[in-house]
Amino acid sequence: MTDTFDVGAVLLDMDGTLVDSTAVVERVWTAWAHEHGLDPAAVLAVCHGRQGHETMAELLPDRPREVNVAENDALLKVETTDLDGVVAIPGAPEFLAALHDVRHALVTSADTGLATARMGAAGMALPELSITAEKVTRSKPDPEGFLAAAAALHVDPADCLVFEDSPAGIAAAHAAGMPVVAVGPHATDLPAERHIDDYLGVRVTARPDGRALILIPT
Repeated sequence: MTDTFDVGAVLLDMDGTLVDSTAVVERVWTAWAHEHGLDPAAVLAVCHGRQGHETMAELLPDRPREVNVAENDALLKVETTDLDGVVAIPGAPEFLAALHDVRHALVTSADTGLATARMGAAGMALPELSITAEKVTRSKPDPEGFLAAAAALHVDPADCLVFEDSPAGIAAAHAAGMPVVAVGPHATDLPAERHIDDYLGVRVTARPDGRALILIPT
């Protein structure tokens, strides 16, 4: 049995959705938590799926924004060079390749340098359209990134299918009016139209007009 989504475009998050970068994210943010006297578990609970300076603003609300942005820039440099343990989610490279003739985009809270490094480490290239941190003014859970991708692809937001793994990302997609497939074991309790552990068994049928049928095993 399969569920079938007939869509005009596919929008994909990166970390936790196409790329498993859990190891480096936990290393970097655990170290940051210790530096600031914070509980690493509390930091890791909110840092996934959003820009780092937004996480810092939530955890250290009295700090000036420019301090958070500067510190986030420093963390990004560390994350971009620390690729130990960064691997593809099973089936993700094949799924991304199958989208070649389908309108699709990456929508990530990473900047272009980090996205390029992590996708490369996982054996994937960035999609031609990639909405990275530099291209938006508001981070997930704000829907700006997903709406920007839909506009660039000339597809109605409701005709897009989003693959996401984090609470912030799923909230952003739903705020944009887009259905969501939640990816990974940590997303099973998150509100989404479908849940998958990985892309093994997920199939793509591209149509000549650029639309696609996404078949997801139940």
